[in-house]
Amino acid sequence: MDTVKLSSSFLFIQSKGRRYNSTSSVKSLPKRTVLSLSSVLTSRSGDMNPPEGKRNDHSSTSTFDFKSYMMSKSDSVNAALDVSLPLLKPLTIQEAVRYSLLAGGKRVRSLLCIAACELVGGDKATAMSAACAVEMIHTSSLIHDDLPCMDNADLRRGKLTNHKVFGEAMAVLAGDALLAVAFEHMTVMSSGLVSPERMIRAVIELAKAIGTKGLVAGQVVDLQSEGLNPDDVGLERLEYIHLHKTGALLEAAAAIGAIMGGGTEEEIEKLRKYARCIGLLFQVVDDILDVTKSTEELGKSAGQDVITGKVTYPRLIGLEKSRELAEKLSREAEEQLLGFDSDKAVPLVALSLYVACRNN
Repeated sequence: MDTVKLSSSFLFIQSKGRRYNSTSSVKSLPKRTVLSLSSVLTSRSGDMNPPEGKRNDHSSTSTFDFKSYMMSKSDSVNAALDVSLPLLKPLTIQEAVRYSLLAGGKRVRSLLCIAACELVGGDKATAMSAACAVEMIHTSSLIHDDLPCMDNADLRRGKLTNHKVFGEAMAVLAGDALLAVAFEHMTVMSSGLVSPERMIRAVIELAKAIGTKGLVAGQVVDLQSEGLNPDDVGLERLEYIHLHKTGALLEAAAAIGAIMGGGTEEEIEKLRKYARCIGLLFQVVDDILDVTKSTEELGKSAGQDVITGKVTYPRLIGLEKSRELAEKLSREAEEQLLGFDSDKAVPLVALSLYVACRNN
């Protein structure tokens, strides 16, 4: 068995024909696994550094205007989302859906989908329907996540949460509607742009990411972990939550972009690994921000994790080690981009740095 040393909180292991898991319920990618965070957090810092000469050259990234790039992609996605859901009767449900879907946000998942497609030779037009579908599903999960029976949040993206405006019943239906519309939109709008075989694969990829093998699984374990003693939860359980609740949809976004762009199997898997790193990085930073920023700075209720008794990285390993972990994950994400066209990879290198350094 060949071990590949990476620069973050977990290692990918290439294995001949057998799949290993850090926990029995974690669904690993083909021929690789995720080891427990604790095994790496206690390693010497020198072991975390990537091999000499293997780091991406940041000279291109330093001159790349990621803010403008992100705003351009976000504007394109927002325009496409607006058109995708016209106001039809019954108006109440349409208004509820549009209220949350068009409330802004960073559009990281849709950007990831488009950038992955472009990296393997596709274009924005080919990826746009999938990018919109990913945003619809992400918004659906946020609407449901904010409900009183879940996180009971009052604010999302600087605005009142859906159920605070339209009521709990309508919020549930709005989330349900977005799930259905996502698949309809992706398949209908991609007709003629993507081969049927690749479209079927993209649909399966997205469906797996949000069901009981993905996002829902992470949400369930997250809910079951509330109020538990951190010593009883452990890093493996926390890793499982975030690989599924947050990481699964990010992985799907990257993989679908690569699939629809005509990527090879190797390219699809490398981008999937990149997104997995980004998924954990996103959550580590999110946990840090929840205890270091105000409600006004975040655009959502600050300190919510502490109030609900959620298990977080700062709670388990402390704030400083959480920050170190974020830096290591950012480096590992970059490593997955080695071998791609360096100019085309710049947006994804910049994305990993953006996620690591964001303030809200």
